Amino acid sequence: MTRSLRQIVEDYDFESPLEAAATVPSAWYTDRRIDDLERLAVFGRNWQVIGRLDQLAEPGQYITTEVAGEPIIVVRGNDHTLRAFYNVCRHHAAAVMTETKGRCKALRCPYHAWTYSLEGELKTVPEFDGVRNFDKSQNSLIPIAVDTWENCVFVNLSPANPGHLGSHLTDLPQRLEPLNLSSLQFFERRSYDLNCNWKVYVDNYLDGGYHVPHLHKGLNSVLDYGAYTIEIKDHYCLQSSPMTAGGKDAEAAVVRKGDRAYYYWLYPNFMLNWYEGVMDTNLVLPLAVDRCRVIFDFYFEDVSGAATTYNRKSIDVGERIQQEDVDICESVQRGLNSRAYDTGRLSVRREAGEHLFHRLLYQDLRTQLDCYPNADA
Repeated sequence: MTRSLRQIVEDYDFESPLEAAATVPSAWYTDRRIDDLERLAVFGRNWQVIGRLDQLAEPGQYITTEVAGEPIIVVRGNDHTLRAFYNVCRHHAAAVMTETKGRCKALRCPYHAWTYSLEGELKTVPEFDGVRNFDKSQNSLIPIAVDTWENCVFVNLSPANPGHLGSHLTDLPQRLEPLNLSSLQFFERRSYDLNCNWKVYVDNYLDGGYHVPHLHKGLNSVLDYGAYTIEIKDHYCLQSSPMTAGGKDAEAAVVRKGDRAYYYWLYPNFMLNWYEGVMDTNLVLPLAVDRCRVIFDFYFEDVSGAATTYNRKSIDVGERIQQEDVDICESVQRGLNSRAYDTGRLSVRREAGEHLFHRLLYQDLRTQLDCYPNADA
């Protein structure tokens, strides 16, 4: 008998403390109804990172993307204000801007040449003479809430009150201030497609280093695993570890230096990994119930030509770690489809971050269920 969406959501025991908790049920990673519900409840109502501020420094610069299945454009206006809109022409719904990034003087739809200002106002409507009861001012692009923090651009698709980004970040900016993120400059972006649910990748990140000694031998050689710490807050988790000198993996030891490593996760899908002089951010995007994309942006203190070799070596170490994560996450997804598995217990010492993630997911899904069609079917 097919279980209803409500039953699948309610299978998770939200009330259990970490010492008695289990993971969310396997159906949350395999059932397309959960995937659909997450679009509305998680990605459609929370602040989402969608790009970098350095991509939008000058008037006319724009980026396009998709959030919760919705096409989005963010553009710097002539007044230097950053604005976000649904990238949907008000005429016949074509994408107004079709490139992933660029610079323009106006936003012009390629279908029928309806043209909007950088502020989203409809300016040009070809061959519309004789059309009655049409007001250009009522046909501007539909705006979306947008905000920034450090070099990150966020949007929120909530149709009601999206709230302030600061309420979502809480004290995260203050916690990161000593790391002086603004001293790091963007160097390169890489993207990875995985055959797993997006939550599998987040779970892997939030296991408190549990898998590091077993899967990431190189990384483990430069971390003091026994002194690894996990701290949870309202919407984020900080994992941190002292660094050890003279790690056995020479390649990792050269590019993973400093006194301490910091790994921040911000609900639902954004990570920031910091070592002395080096940082990468990870954005995890759902593509389907069993596929996701992880976008890495790499930052360094020095991005000059003289530092290119060092920076490439650092990225190569990250690439090796990422491939190890890809392999295990795809293995987990296969196991989640097995009749032999439903839930697993959590380590009190290591998996507080994963517990927080699952509880936040449950709260979002449960809130949306009552207005979701066929939730009880």
